[in-house]
Amino acid sequence: MYLGSSFILLSIIFLLFYKMESRLQYDLITSNMQNVASKVSSTIIYAHMAGLSINTAKMANFIKYDYALYDKEHRKLIGNIRESIDLSQRLQKIDDSYVLVDNTPRGHLGVYHIVIRENIYHEKITTLLERLIFSFFVIYCAIAVIGYYLASMFISPIINERKKLNNFIKDTTHELNTPITAILMSTGKDAQLTEKNMQRINLSAKRISEIYKDLVYLFLQDSNSKTVIKELKIDEIIKEQLDNFDSFAQKKRLAINCNLEATVIKMDRENFVRLFNNLISNAIKYNKIEGFINITLKEKELTIEDSGIGIKKDRLKDIFNRYYRATKEQGGFGIGLNIVYHICTTYDIKIDVQSQENVGTTFKLKFKD
Repeated sequence: MYLGSSFILLSIIFLLFYKMESRLQYDLITSNMQNVASKVSSTIIYAHMAGLSINTAKMANFIKYDYALYDKEHRKLIGNIRESIDLSQRLQKIDDSYVLVDNTPRGHLGVYHIVIRENIYHEKITTLLERLIFSFFVIYCAIAVIGYYLASMFISPIINERKKLNNFIKDTTHELNTPITAILMSTGKDAQLTEKNMQRINLSAKRISEIYKDLVYLFLQDSNSKTVIKELKIDEIIKEQLDNFDSFAQKKRLAINCNLEATVIKMDRENFVRLFNNLISNAIKYNKIEGFINITLKEKELTIEDSGIGIKKDRLKDIFNRYYRATKEQGGFGIGLNIVYHICTTYDIKIDVQSQENVGTTFKLKFKD
């Protein structure tokens, strides 16, 4: 559509320009022909009055066109025009040339008609047309290239978002499939509800619950959803939530060290739990075997430090983007930190991230007073 409309618009512009320029050339040439004819007529009249004859050599110096002089009987007296000319028409076109007939001599020296034929209009128009076609082609190609570049630039974000969404759907399917498979294996026909199987079912159910809550929070929240802002003893809530992650931490034999100062903030409990759980989940998920997690709560600042794989410096700026995953080494589908960022923005919580690849990552949350 863009190229088609551009082609039509350019065609109209170039057509109008061609008509205007060709008309200008026509007026210019016919005006010059008339000037030459008037000059020839003046020369003939002056020669007649001075008792002189027609000086063809002198006229040839200022006549740059083909010309001929005719008597009353339409017989050619002198000149280099050989074609038959209709002397009754002032301006006519013969082949590719315009012919002007001037009758101002009025019989002086026997001349009644002066005929001037130009031989440059067709050449000028042909040159003009060639230049216009070349210019049209160049400009249209430039518009096509610019259009392609702009289209690529505008469509690129949509394509990227579509790819991210496709990856998100694939990752979500995989994330849900893992705990569901574990539950089915632990509750199959031949399976016995041993303590290990019950633990596996418990972990899988918690994982499904976390995925569901994250998806509901991120995609299904609306203006009618209610949040209850109240004073929370977040040191106690942190301890409660860490109990839920104990099984996950034991699988990697992680040491979780806590230094929690009694702290009260005003916030919705579910949102704080979601905020903390996403950070702890990542700290466990991306940690190394027999690593550590240090949790410090002091002066309304929560610090979560892990000994995990870390994040490359050039990727830190993107970690809060939806669907973004800094690594594909572990599970996840790139919405956890986006939820963290959204909650921090909602409650005016300052968040700072420091990370070093293969060393670990530290998140610092500063709650407002």
